[in-house]
Amino acid sequence: MAQDAPNDPRVYLAAERTFLAWIRTGLALMGFGFVVAKFGLFLRELSAMRPEIHIRSSTFSTVAGTALILIGVVMNIASAVRHVQFINDLKRGAESVARPSYAAIAVAVVLAIIGAAMVVSMFVIW
Repeated sequence: MAQDAPNDPRVYLAAERTFLAWIRTGLALMGFGFVVAKFGLFLRELSAMRPEIHIRSSTFSTVAGTALILIGVVMNIASAVRHVQFINDLKRGAESVARPSYAAIAVAVVLAIIGAAMVVSMFVIW
């Protein structure tokens, strides 16, 4: 079965689907980061228009949004590099060993930290 993998188009199509899923995730992170970054601007405008609301604006949303955008960019670059490496390994006939996706675990942990910080900042701002 391992000898048939380089010639089986299903393996290449599965690799391409995985690559495209990582690209979609990176794009979603960049889009969400843009929204989060602009939320701080929205709060500043709201507090300027309605001073009775007493919104304390912080730069956290800009920092968190920029971090999310950068994570999305790094994710897209890393996924492209990993995809090319995987395809080259398939062409050489190298054994692919099932291992956890450390990149996915790292992204999940970083996003959890950013999400928790955003929740804390919401309590501080409001």
